[in-house]
Amino acid sequence: MSVSTYTMPLGPVHVALEEPVYFHLTVEGENIKNVELTSGHVHRGMEQMAMRRTLVKNVTLTERVCSLCSNSHSFTYSMVVENALQLAIPERAKYLRVMAEEIKRLASHLFNVAIQTHIVGFKSLFMHMMEVREIIQDVKETVYGNRMNLASNCIGGVKCDVTDELIEYILKRLDEFEPKIEELRDIFTTNHIMLTRTKGLGILPPEDALALGVVGPVARGSGIVRDVRRDSPYAAYPDLDFDVITEEGCCVHSRAMVRIRELFESVKLIRQCCERMPKGPVFVHMGKIPVAEAFAHSEAPRGEVSYYIRTNGTDTPARLKWRVPSYMNWKALSVMMKGAQIAEVALVLNSIDPCVSCTER
Repeated sequence: MSVSTYTMPLGPVHVALEEPVYFHLTVEGENIKNVELTSGHVHRGMEQMAMRRTLVKNVTLTERVCSLCSNSHSFTYSMVVENALQLAIPERAKYLRVMAEEIKRLASHLFNVAIQTHIVGFKSLFMHMMEVREIIQDVKETVYGNRMNLASNCIGGVKCDVTDELIEYILKRLDEFEPKIEELRDIFTTNHIMLTRTKGLGILPPEDALALGVVGPVARGSGIVRDVRRDSPYAAYPDLDFDVITEEGCCVHSRAMVRIRELFESVKLIRQCCERMPKGPVFVHMGKIPVAEAFAHSEAPRGEVSYYIRTNGTDTPARLKWRVPSYMNWKALSVMMKGAQIAEVALVLNSIDPCVSCTER
């Protein structure tokens, strides 16, 4: 008897994601044969709002484009305005920006991989990973006063300096944090449950990754050596040592392992910032606003974030546009989900670390 083919709606509200997106699945038995994605349910008109606010006010607005990549947006926005104004920020501010960015990357990567264990049903590991993440949440709250939006970046540098006592505190918490993520890495490389559920699932071949233009851990999980921090260095990254992490498995497990291994690189970068940070000011004033246009990009936890601005001589931008990493990575799901079973949709979806809000800004 032949297996029947039918279509199946998934979403826009579903267990795989807390934000609304609609999948139109063509299914044969339990296997997915084709995927069509429909989004646009939460369009917020943020680019239009940005053109009605001043350059300074937009620092706060852009930090709310996305939650887990929030610091990356205010960071990149500040850089694009500084590029338009031809404004050179102090060296100490560059190190402080990198430190905040990598602290935020630690929390973001841990959250995504923890959600993967939750979807698998490994509840004890999920709770343990969230407990480990609390170390970084404590660092964010102690150093910046916030557990989500750090509100650290501003045009011309950073808002607040970090004292020697806070640097000592950060290094102490990293000493506590590193052995715990070594344990998590061992679990993900040896645990039968995680390997069985994630290895070989959601395959994205390198040629498809390149054709679709995917970025971040999604690209690096398919063996694509692409990282803005190395390829187009900014802030203090040219003076810091780190490795670009890649995996060759092209699957859900590979993308998780990229994120876990990148935790160690972020710890390495934060330590270097603490040890090499020069003395001096952390902020310079904006000065006169010219008629100009500029571009800036950075490596957010999910991948490359790009900003374009056009100024008209006033303190309100004539145009501000940004592109988020999820915009490219969403399309890759049509490749990843083919051949997967319906029950595996949530795992494959989570592996791109999706964000609907920033995509539909």
